[in-house]
Amino acid sequence: MTRIFATLATLSNLGLLAAFWLGWRIEDADAVTEEAGRQVSAHFLTAVCVSLVVLLVHALALTYFMGTGRWIEETCEAYRLPPDARRENIRLKYRALPGMILCVLLIIATGSLGAIADPASEAQLPAAAAVHFTLACVTICANILVNWIEYRAIARNGRIVDDVLAEAQRLRSEQELQPA
Repeated sequence: MTRIFATLATLSNLGLLAAFWLGWRIEDADAVTEEAGRQVSAHFLTAVCVSLVVLLVHALALTYFMGTGRWIEETCEAYRLPPDARRENIRLKYRALPGMILCVLLIIATGSLGAIADPASEAQLPAAAAVHFTLACVTICANILVNWIEYRAIARNGRIVDDVLAEAQRLRSEQELQPA
């Protein structure tokens, strides 16, 4: 799972940087020119698609913790293993969860302020473009940091799964049962 997560997280962060770059190079969003319209559209479409990928990556990490947590719990119960592995799994999941939620909220807020900063939008706020830019910078930095935290938690959780599996296989071989 670590390789899959690292690949998807890297791609999502590169996508965020691409959306940022496309927004950065918009010469004058207030100009009513065909070129400005194309630049805003390219930035908008890229940002929407990348936002979905970012949300998918965080959802994947949460789903991984939920699935492995259930497996660890059931395996520990079935083989009467100590609950230490399950407690560690829960600790890792809840250590990563606040960052996941923060990134989801930042993506939503950044996109919302980007929509308000669009000169074609009917809803206008003073300095919306500056706030959108600042929030985009914060979102990228937060997402990279949270992905790193998630990666470390997933790697540690993978070792826990391996340990529980090894112990279950050892118990099965002692009882002369078929390998799991």
